[in-house]
Amino acid sequence: MSVSESQRTDDEILADLGYKPELKRSWSGFSNFAISFSVISILSGPFISFFIGWNNGGPMAMSWGWPVVCALILVVGLCMGELVSAMPTSGGMYYWAAKLGSLRSSYFTGWLDFVGLLAIVAAVSYGCATFIDLTISSFSQEWADGYSLARLFLIFVGVLVVVTLFSIFSSHLLAVFNNISVWWHVVGTIAIIAIIAFLPERHASISDVFAQRINNTGFFDGATSGIGFLLLVLPQAAILPQFTVTGYDASCHMSEETQGASDSAAKGIWRAILYSSIGGWILLLAILFAVQDADAVSASGGSVVTVLNQALSGPWVSAVLVISTVGQCFCAMACMTSTTRMLFAFSRDGAVPGARFWTRLNKRGVPLYSVALVAVLAIVLTLPALVEVDINGAPVPVAFNAVVSIGVVGLYLAFAIPIFQRLRKGSAFKRGTWHLGRHYTWLNLIAVIEIAVTTVIALLPTSPGGVPWNPEFEWKYVNYTPLVVGGTLLALWIAWQVRVRHTYTGPRSTVELPNGLTSADELEIEYEEHHPGHHHHDAPHGSAPRDPDLQQAGSRGPAS
Repeated sequence: MSVSESQRTDDEILADLGYKPELKRSWSGFSNFAISFSVISILSGPFISFFIGWNNGGPMAMSWGWPVVCALILVVGLCMGELVSAMPTSGGMYYWAAKLGSLRSSYFTGWLDFVGLLAIVAAVSYGCATFIDLTISSFSQEWADGYSLARLFLIFVGVLVVVTLFSIFSSHLLAVFNNISVWWHVVGTIAIIAIIAFLPERHASISDVFAQRINNTGFFDGATSGIGFLLLVLPQAAILPQFTVTGYDASCHMSEETQGASDSAAKGIWRAILYSSIGGWILLLAILFAVQDADAVSASGGSVVTVLNQALSGPWVSAVLVISTVGQCFCAMACMTSTTRMLFAFSRDGAVPGARFWTRLNKRGVPLYSVALVAVLAIVLTLPALVEVDINGAPVPVAFNAVVSIGVVGLYLAFAIPIFQRLRKGSAFKRGTWHLGRHYTWLNLIAVIEIAVTTVIALLPTSPGGVPWNPEFEWKYVNYTPLVVGGTLLALWIAWQVRVRHTYTGPRSTVELPNGLTSADELEIEYEEHHPGHHHHDAPHGSAPRDPDLQQAGSRGPAS
């Protein structure tokens, strides 16, 4: 198929979904896969959130938990692939929710998705800043001695500034960066595994890696058995793979810039998950086998850098840190790209206050103000990271842990809503070129259950000091995920009841209609002229649902 035919086909599909092409379709199928692979980033998650698995179960929790959780995530990804193949738009989940369910579910899905993506941008950028600081420290003892949370936060802000500047330069340049990122992750991961596998003088035993349990949370006096450990401590290790292997909805959000999106975006999702899961597990096992002194790792708060310093000489530690840090920079850029495209689409459909700013494109076809807004909000969300916290005498980034959990909860709840709606739709669902066939029933059910369980886990307190009824309770220990997610849902519910249910239209048609109108808003004007005195506040603004002809024109566009 020629490029022109692919372009025409993509535009026809987009028009059938109600949108005219505005973003430049300069991404190949490989680039679409590359952005999800870069957002997942096995050079990022296993390094910056290693402490979560170590402190909540230890090596056993990570070596066994990673493949189990990743297999369940792959099921979620397969379900997402079927949805994006049928409806390849930048809006992704909120668009699907509107078409498969209701406007209310669409509104909540969109905001959960945005909050989750925003938290992922913040978490990855902060993790990147941490590793930039560690990398410089590996070359300069003077720099290492001057460590402070304030300095780390300034580096974090600097990362966001750089990512913002690159993000507004060119959509095509971002695609090139993501293509490079794939090979950096592949070659870099192989290099790190080889370094850790062959250079240490000794390695941990198979028993140490697959059977050793650790509980550094402060719960149950450090017990590594019993019902409390199994139901409260051990499950939280699942956040490590759940945080790492997420953000693959980037393939959805970039679908309007991808050639052959109906097929490419679907495959981009599950391939990114599968390859990242396998590579990430091998990398994680290599790190665990490199542990020389488990007690020293626990004393550092579960820092992966402590493992590296135990196993390798200085220059090799620096080499590993450089490889990981560059990978995290690529990851931060990919996360920003995905988040801003989702914000652009959601604003395009009138769901975000100040929508005219967030949909404004610069000369290079990039939503400039969306990029700036995401950067600012990421900084605000991460402000609690300036508070120093020690648990059992070890420094533990509780605030960073909460940002990670917010990303997991927001994104996966946004995934679950349209997946559940697709399950209810059954055989009435109009499938795309890539689909699950008759297996959709059990796959969708497993995906919804997995997300429900993970959400509960992410909302749990991470230390005794964060439990409100504990005498030692302090706010600095609190996992503020329930506050952010719960507060967001409450604010959305109030906004919906007061105003949004009268104004939010769901996905709006932007294609030129047969009668010369160019938007669903103008369509409503015509509806009012033809039906004076009629009011339809309960229907989507601009969809004119009581006139079948106008409804069809407004919701489907002129696609043939």
